[in-house]
Amino acid sequence: MDPPLRRALLLALNSQRAMSRDAICRLGRSVELWAGGELPVTGTQAAALGVAPHNLAAAVALIDRAPRRAASLLAEAAARGLTVLFSGDAEYPRALQDLELPPPVLYCRGRLPDRPAIAIVGSRAADPYGLEATALFAAALAGAGLTVVSGFARGIDAAAHRAATRDPSGRTVAVLGCGLDVDYPRGSARLRRHVERQGAILSEFPPGTPALAPHFPIRNRIIAALGFACLVVQAAPRSGSLITARYAVELGRDLWVVPGRIFDRRSAGANCLIRDGASPALAPEQILESLPLEVKDTLRRVADAGAADSGGAARISAGSSGATGAANATTIASGLAERLLAILETGDPTSAEALAQRSGASIDRVLAALLDLEITGRVARVAGPRFVKRAAAWGAPIIRT
Repeated sequence: MDPPLRRALLLALNSQRAMSRDAICRLGRSVELWAGGELPVTGTQAAALGVAPHNLAAAVALIDRAPRRAASLLAEAAARGLTVLFSGDAEYPRALQDLELPPPVLYCRGRLPDRPAIAIVGSRAADPYGLEATALFAAALAGAGLTVVSGFARGIDAAAHRAATRDPSGRTVAVLGCGLDVDYPRGSARLRRHVERQGAILSEFPPGTPALAPHFPIRNRIIAALGFACLVVQAAPRSGSLITARYAVELGRDLWVVPGRIFDRRSAGANCLIRDGASPALAPEQILESLPLEVKDTLRRVADAGAADSGGAARISAGSSGATGAANATTIASGLAERLLAILETGDPTSAEALAQRSGASIDRVLAALLDLEITGRVARVAGPRFVKRAAAWGAPIIRT
């Protein structure tokens, strides 16, 4: 099939409001068959494609008018500052081809990062623990060179995007369950600008598509597919995050879960994932140390390219096994931990924000250092959450192995 006609058909098909997303994706996957005159519009042929006969008839009716319709849609997208990525083209994310029903087209604002990605998802009604854990993991993983993918919802999703973009070198991708021109969630324009500047916002839904509840499980399969792994932070027993986790497992992605309190319904679904075999994520280093070899190789190339662009001054990514990079990272982390211990008092709880201000370090680095200090038994977390220095008499530190 002529490539321009194929793209026009995919774009016109994707814009059909009266057709289900399932039917659109099934017809998009087999566009060469029904648009090439090889399939008559019969119930038998429709059943072979997995769609209803009226959907196949509607798709065939698009063939003659698809080029004009596509030209109008492309002009509209360009006017809104959007690009359109077509399934089968080089610009289309290759990872989405792992899906049984990849979207025929994607609308994109920004630029898709050319580096490995990890999905981070969780509850919209996140508590301070969930938000803190998300910030810790997202900042560390983005700092290591990974792209953080999430769904741009309030709570865990927004915290993941925000933490990933705090460092100018961090990269993130947001996948929406509505058109890219829709203000959803309301009041998120500032975060949206950060994501567009340091990554991309994606949607398979045409501009003007509202944020309807059935759209979010549909978009979750894209979130799961884009990452080589998925990290869940707080998820109720019947939540969209569990749908993303299920997609990730079906696609053969690694599944990590931050353990939650057993009395908290927000963590009940997440804890059940651990019960069922997901890996508990206790620190970002666990994920970074278990990266697949191909991901580590890609991160090394990203780091090398950055070093070449900056005259060799780029940082070593966490995927690198270089001894010098690891030693430097350890020295920096150790120095911050000692500064925090000098600031903290045994009987005076202090917030992470206050410690960041007094130490001159970013909140993400402070949270990472505090987690290490907690694990080694030198700092205790109290309500707030705030932190106090442990007295030596409280017991020997826990040794990490």
